[in-house]
Parts: sequence; structure tokens; C-alpha cells
Amino acid sequence: MHHNDYILTLSCPDQKGIVHKVSGVLLAHDGNIIDAQQFGDEVTGQFFLRVHFSLPEGSVIEPLRSDFRPVAEHFQMRWFLHDARKPARLLILVSRQGHCLNDLLYRIRSGQISATTVAIVSNHKDYEGMAQAYDIPYYYLPVNADNKTQQEQALLNIIEQEKVDLVILARYMQILSRSLCEALAGRAINIHHSFLPSFKGARPYYQAHARGVKLIGATAHYVTADLDEGPIIEQDIERVDHAMTVNDLTQVGSDIESLVLARAVRAHIEHRVLINGSRTVVFR
Repeated sequence: MHHNDYILTLSCPDQKGIVHKVSGVLLAHDGNIIDAQQFGDEVTGQFFLRVHFSLPEGSVIEPLRSDFRPVAEHFQMRWFLHDARKPARLLILVSRQGHCLNDLLYRIRSGQISATTVAIVSNHKDYEGMAQAYDIPYYYLPVNADNKTQQEQALLNIIEQEKVDLVILARYMQILSRSLCEALAGRAINIHHSFLPSFKGARPYYQAHARGVKLIGATAHYVTADLDEGPIIEQDIERVDHAMTVNDLTQVGSDIESLVLARAVRAHIEHRVLINGSRTVVFR
């Protein structure tokens, strides 16, 4: 079956007539709205819209794109048109903990996430064998204080060469430079191994255990130069108790991290996430 459907996402100052004008352009091109979601933020005064629509078989998107530009300019829109059937091209960064990497590769291979992993990049060689098993190029880029700039440039070169849509930090235990964060703004997701903002650092489950917490969690967010403070996409928690050891908490936490990261990746590549300042709008 031939598909000719697209996803329009936009944000702009909230005002009357936005949905009417958008629908009018789609109607003028014989577009059929499959799904539409909108949100007006009373705090920021911004309006957010995601429209999944189809065009008649044989149609091309460029005339619609051209006719939409004056509407977008009038409403001061930040807008994007996406091919709904085009698989996203992913690059996964990983260090020495591979649970999130393994989970993502399985979900992608099994069709749960519609994407292609074009490369795995790591500062260690631990998961080179896993990459080979999935027939994915593996780049070993060890990072230290002397070569950080050089290795980040090598990473950017891979991203450009492979036309990467999304970079995923799947427990990649390196702090990215400000310049790299800015280059990847809005297209890099990190999984943080705690329910932010709490228990920051490399050993969150030890901190949680020492404090006797009853809930642990994980947070997926966009990468920014402000460490672990980027717009949050997805979070989840699990109840724990006094009888659980550090290893128990770590296992539970690993499962949550994998699930939260997968949800965030899926939401992003389905164009359901719109950035709203330091927050996000996530359409379900």
C-alpha cells in the first residue's frame, strides 16, 4: 500500500485563527487530517500543534510547503514538515553500561521503534561485539583531557557523514562540551540515572540506598550545556523498600532507564515532542 503522509509540527504565539488557517492550507491541497493535537500554554503564551495528514497518491509536498510559508510568517511560527514514513537515522553513544543500548537495538530490530541505527560510538570497546552482531558500524573514540576537542570533532564528522537525525546518550559517561551541545541542540537525548532533580552524580543508587528512599526513577531529557538540566521528555519511577540491596536498586533502576529512554526516543522520532523554553510539550 502506498503511503503519502506527513507530520506538521509548529509553535507560535497563541492567537485566534491558527488552526483554521493551517486546516485551510491542507484542504486546498486535498489533504486529509489523520490525527491532530494542540496545546495552548497560558504561562508562556505559546501555541503548539502537531498534525498528521495525508495527500492524494501522486502528490508532492513542495507546493503545500510553499503555500504554507506565508501563513507561518504571519503567525510567527517555528514549523517543520516531516515525512511520516521515513525511518529516523540514529547514532547511539555508550560507555561501559550497555543495558540501554541493548534494549534500544532490540526494539529497533523488532520494529517497536521505527528507526535505523547508523552508528554506535563509544569511549570503550566493550560493545564492539554487540555492534557486529547487529551489523552496525562501531567507532572507538577514547576521550581524555588532551584529545576531547579532537574526538568531539570526529563525532560531529560521523554525525554529518551519516546524516544522523538523533543522537542518543545511552549511559555515555562523558560530559559534552558547550560547543557540541549547541551543535546538537534539539537532536540529542540523554538518559539520566535518577529522577531529576535528585541524587545527581555517578552513584545515584548508592545515594538512594543510603537515604532509604522508597521510590527510584529515571529521566530522559534533551542535552544542553547545563548538565542534566535540559528539557525533560520522559520520566518514570518504581517503588522500592528497605529490604532491597544496592544491587537490587541498580537492577530496578536499569530497567526503568531502558524503558524511559525508549519512550523518549520513540516520542522524538514520531515528532511528538515540541520544546517549550526549558520544558517540553509531549503529545501522546
